Amino acid sequence: MLAAFELPDEMNSRLERLMRRTGRTKEDHIREAVQDYLDELDDVALAEERLRENLPPISMQEMERRLGLED
Repeated sequence: MLAAFELPDEMNSRLERLMRRTGRTKEDHIREAVQDYLDELDDVALAEERLRENLPPISMQEMERRLGLED
């Protein structure tokens, strides 16, 4: 459940334009924005943890290999 809160007028206007353009609700857009923000925070926390543990860096090629994304 989303908490009730007020958005600044400019932000609300932009959100209303986006809503009309996409056909999605304000709640859908806000939910997606919050999810993206939380995902970013999780990524930052993971990166900070790796720095604290002083683990060696991983190259993009190695990461792709570990994730099975090699071409």
